[in-house]
Amino acid sequence: MELRQLKYFLKAKEELNFTVAAKILNISQSTLSQQIKQLEIELNVPLFNRIGKRIILTEAGNMFSEYAMESLNKANEGLLLLKDLNNLITGELIIGVVYSMRIIFAKALADFAVQYSNIKIQVVFGTTKDLLEKLNSHLFDFVLTFHEGLEHPHLKYQKLLSSNMVLVASKKSTIANKKSILLEEVAQLPLALPFSGYSTIQFFVDSFKQKDLTPKICMEINDIPTLFEIVKTGHWHTILSDSSVNDKEVVGIPIEGKNMKRDIMIISLNEAYEKKAVKKFYELLLGISQYKQ
Repeated sequence: MELRQLKYFLKAKEELNFTVAAKILNISQSTLSQQIKQLEIELNVPLFNRIGKRIILTEAGNMFSEYAMESLNKANEGLLLLKDLNNLITGELIIGVVYSMRIIFAKALADFAVQYSNIKIQVVFGTTKDLLEKLNSHLFDFVLTFHEGLEHPHLKYQKLLSSNMVLVASKKSTIANKKSILLEEVAQLPLALPFSGYSTIQFFVDSFKQKDLTPKICMEINDIPTLFEIVKTGHWHTILSDSSVNDKEVVGIPIEGKNMKRDIMIISLNEAYEKKAVKKFYELLLGISQYKQ
């Protein structure tokens, strides 16, 4: 059953004359008759009684006309909604974000919300692992997270920026004035790190292992703001990307090494329909990230 068949049927019902209905629809009378006949065959009931050149709606035709009208109206409403969606008049965005991106992301979020105030936006912060799992379950339009090295063919990757890994220390710390620090030195310091599941901690566990180092991990915390509060005491340090450090009471000391830089990516499902709102958000993110770099 096609929408055009419903349209043809309703016009024939309105005019009760195939010739007149066909002329209004700008199609031949034979085309109209064939399409309605196909509809009757599919429904397995006659919709019209044909009496010479006259047509009369059957009981089945009368009942079906209500559903045909409702279906056509719903389809038209859907077309209008899609037009609004494409014109950014309505819609919804659901975005997954790693905490390290919160500063740049917040700027893009604010700019987008001002420009497209009718678009509802839902933001979920989480670990790379959790965000990618939810993306694979079609729960996000896209995620912002670290590149893990291995790329999956069902995902689409777009580099946003590169972020240096830094040791975060209190400004009260004796090492606060260092220009850079070796991984060997970091291993000797008391560390409070993100909870396992955050890609940052796995990245550094692997980095320490490669150099046969055993870091002094005193605590693991799954809340980044709490980590900052712990660091501010001056007793512990943490490791994060420089893009996440924006607190006047702490400093980010670059960690030396060629592998101490990580790419932050926009990741989406390869086969998923990309809404216009998503593309606009990408543009804002890319513009802000280029300015930052």
